[in-house]
Amino acid sequence: MLLHEACVSCIVEQSLKVAKAINADADLTHKLHSRVEELSREFSFSHTPPQVAAYVYKEMALIAGMSDLYAKQKRDATLKALGYIDKLSHRIATSDEKLLTATKVAVAGNVIDLAAKVEFSLEDELESIFCTPFAIDHFEHFRSALEESKSVLLLGDNAGEHIFDKLFLQTIRELYPTKKLYFMSRGAPIINDITYDEAISSGLGEVAKVVDSGVDTPGFDYQRATKEARDLFDSVDLVISKGMGNYESLSPTHRGEVCFLLKVKCEVVARSLGQSVGEIICKMC
Repeated sequence: MLLHEACVSCIVEQSLKVAKAINADADLTHKLHSRVEELSREFSFSHTPPQVAAYVYKEMALIAGMSDLYAKQKRDATLKALGYIDKLSHRIATSDEKLLTATKVAVAGNVIDLAAKVEFSLEDELESIFCTPFAIDHFEHFRSALEESKSVLLLGDNAGEHIFDKLFLQTIRELYPTKKLYFMSRGAPIINDITYDEAISSGLGEVAKVVDSGVDTPGFDYQRATKEARDLFDSVDLVISKGMGNYESLSPTHRGEVCFLLKVKCEVVARSLGQSVGEIICKMC
């Protein structure tokens, strides 16, 4: 999915979000915003939004003198997500449709997105998600693909969201104990995306093999991934792609049996899917 004109202003506005996140003073805020505005004049519309975001965020990190601009916010989001674990674990355990309930939990976690144009409340999402239908509902196709698969790769998205992904993977492990499960992280800090060390420290390695993708983009960019990550992506029976960044990076993708799970948080992605902002998606391709 290539950069759209509407993406430009969104990426420029993210410089102000970064400034607020790092408590930048007026001078640093001006430097960040001015530099991103300058870069925006040369954005390539032959690139995906995650590819553009990668070099913009690297530039902001250099200006701010920080390698991980959202380190604090990622820790806070993870702690907040952990506070819901007992309640959500009970909800899944007592559900007559454990896989569907766990899938909805995973999608609810996708509202934790610090780069999104439109922000949603995690609390509100967890109240409504279980009675909200998928706007694109390929869940039964996903279930069948999962049942037939021997190996499953979940492409991680944001920190905090990964806590809900762990519950999702635990449920898959309980329902299908013989399947090989993998979780793929980003290769470096980018926005609030989950890194390898953060995934490991959360205990995700207890339910799936955690793999560092090697990518520096907020989405799985196949060409930038390590050979190990590319080989895994190509060889597993089923890929579960979480979030908009992975959707933007993998639309289109060269392989089949990919399930996109996400909350629609911008008009560009909404138009791509033929849906509205705020909808939840379970799309097989």
